[in-house]
Amino acid sequence: MFPGLTFRPGRAGLPFRGRRRFPVGSLSRRFQPTKIYGRSGSLEVRLARKKSEIRRAQRLRYKVFYEEMSATPNALALLSRRDEDAYDAIFDHLLVIDRADPSKGRWRRSKVVGTYRVLRQEVADLHDGFYAQGEFDIAALIEAKSPDCSFMEAGRSCVLKPYRSRRTVELLWQGIWSYVHEHDVDVMVGCASFEGTDPAAHAYALSFLHHTALAPDEWRVRAHEHLRVDMNMMPAEAISRRAALKALPPLIKGYLRLGAYIGDGAVIDHQFGTTDVLIILPVKAIRSGYAAHYGARQELASSLAPELAPLN
Repeated sequence: MFPGLTFRPGRAGLPFRGRRRFPVGSLSRRFQPTKIYGRSGSLEVRLARKKSEIRRAQRLRYKVFYEEMSATPNALALLSRRDEDAYDAIFDHLLVIDRADPSKGRWRRSKVVGTYRVLRQEVADLHDGFYAQGEFDIAALIEAKSPDCSFMEAGRSCVLKPYRSRRTVELLWQGIWSYVHEHDVDVMVGCASFEGTDPAAHAYALSFLHHTALAPDEWRVRAHEHLRVDMNMMPAEAISRRAALKALPPLIKGYLRLGAYIGDGAVIDHQFGTTDVLIILPVKAIRSGYAAHYGARQELASSLAPELAPLN
């Protein structure tokens, strides 16, 4: 399921099938007070504190990735109606929760309407690395930047359809930003996807990313050669910036607005029915207006490059 990634259950403590064993640190969070990263009306964003909340996030992911989109469920996913993998046990799960869901009675559980999962480098190093290492050679970048940079992977982001509004997405980003500062993260990485497994159908947008957002040498990560699809399908002069931006998925466009780079090469994910690119986002490259908006520390926001204007 994860090409190029070797699971070592004896060291990692993560059996690939069956029940997942949660690290002690994850279980201990169940007994800590819930930390709210942000609120907007009836919505709040915070980390999952118990397995039942993670299962609710997995059900949301199943609804979005498998029922709305093109992911292909295995027998276990079909039975449980959850999107889950071995990595869920070591990721932290960021949740947007609606505490006033009118479809429930007075004694109802709060509704999970948005989610992201995040993995810090120090946790990944104790197991089998980052999820995205199955598609991209992230290890080389981490080694080159060690010990000065602390990495974090973010992925599996989705929002329930009725809640796909600016308010919900901004709450998710407020949670991400708070988590980044709480754990002194220097670099965010993760896969972002185009719908479909035919890269040629996205030649315009992929070529635009290659010509305008390819990571500079010091941050460049290449897709594993046996999986790599060349993104340079059209010459730069044949591409209209306005048309290319319209062709980009909203999540990728959002990352670019923040100041993200794109890795070298795309990868087809047949299970999820997507064409993936790698996002590389150094925290200090985040554009000052966005950093301030999402709650950056004042000293960081003021030090961000002022010449980097948001994309239109």
